[in-house]
Amino acid sequence: MLPQQVPFRGDEVAGNLGPVIDLRLLRDDPERVRASQRARGEDPAVVDALLAADEQRRAAVTRADGLRADQKAASQAVRAASEEDRPAVLERAKALAAEVKEAEAKQAEADATLRAAQLAVPNVVLDGVPAGGEQDFVVLEQVGEIPTYDFPGLDHLDLGTALGAIDTERGAKVSGSRFAFLTGWGALLELALINLAMGSAVQAGYNPVIAPALVRPEAMEGTGFLGAHAAEVYKLEADDLYLVGTSEVPLAAFHSGEVLEDLPYRYAGFSSCFRREAGSHGKDTRGIIRVHQFDKVEMFCLVDPAEAEAEHQRLLANEKAFLSALEIPFRVIEVAAGDLGSSAARKYDCEAWLPSQERWLELTSTSNCTDFQARRLGIRSRGASGLAPVATLNGTLCAIGRTIAVLLEVHQRADGSVHVPEVLRPYLAGRKELLPQ
Repeated sequence: MLPQQVPFRGDEVAGNLGPVIDLRLLRDDPERVRASQRARGEDPAVVDALLAADEQRRAAVTRADGLRADQKAASQAVRAASEEDRPAVLERAKALAAEVKEAEAKQAEADATLRAAQLAVPNVVLDGVPAGGEQDFVVLEQVGEIPTYDFPGLDHLDLGTALGAIDTERGAKVSGSRFAFLTGWGALLELALINLAMGSAVQAGYNPVIAPALVRPEAMEGTGFLGAHAAEVYKLEADDLYLVGTSEVPLAAFHSGEVLEDLPYRYAGFSSCFRREAGSHGKDTRGIIRVHQFDKVEMFCLVDPAEAEAEHQRLLANEKAFLSALEIPFRVIEVAAGDLGSSAARKYDCEAWLPSQERWLELTSTSNCTDFQARRLGIRSRGASGLAPVATLNGTLCAIGRTIAVLLEVHQRADGSVHVPEVLRPYLAGRKELLPQ
């Protein structure tokens, strides 16, 4: 049975989006935010810039509010003034009106400065996240044994070509480098993985969604994808729309500006995804591991912040179960702070073994974004203490292209055939193996 769809109630739209960073945390414990910046390898001075912008904005608001109160009193004084005193009182009221206009302009300027300062500060990492960069991850566990072969193994492109499943030459002819056609068994494998992933997600309580691949700028900014990784994003300038790199973006923006009840909400979104792969020249250029267009099934959850860490473990468990069902050996790592995206406060990756390169390859990630995205997108819930931002979490259940690459390599046989894991056979007409043409 499918989870119940959450109704949209226009009368509960929150209106203006909330602050990007929890300003109460910033004021009460700025050193925690500075420590987060240092753990990420980023400049803690942005915290002081944000504190200064917050103070200036509050001062601007206080001044504007005070002048508006004086203006209201002056307006009342005009009505009560004698004919003799009225000219002087009117002059004072006019002067106050000019001062109010100037103060409101300065408040708007302070608001813009504060917003820019907030956007410069990524989410505050959670306690226990390892400090450092890309190579400073911590291995938490390994599931399955690294396979060995008594024959010269092939990589996924050679296997896929022999199976009539992958055609990168025609992909390059039609669309350029880093594009491919999936044909025959390749196309059927993609559809099989999509259906298996969606079925698994529904069984686990996720509401299935086919998400748009084009979104407005506020959706990209709200989810944190227009920061350090903006160069990875395709933009349609004529339409002011972005092509998404993950359905996390439309799923997060799905409830933007809304007040939610009856948490948690869990979604499994399918979409095509697009990445420019800027700065990745020479990395995984062969085959379908690092391409400009790919498909993905992504889990996305909105929960009470107190439940976020438990929800994160639930997402990770779903990913592990899916990879285990595909009979893929993998390891789980906790990503270091410097390798987190701007929205993530903690992230786990599941990395599968890629035999042709004798290395671990990231297949899935799951991130706890705490209330960072919800603040940017204005997503709140009504609790005992009033309205407050929810927590958002995301997790890749299946990145289709990479999973196909790993499946072909891990399950290859000496004769060029490929073993089909039992869980996929119902989606492949009962096939137990794929045979070269």
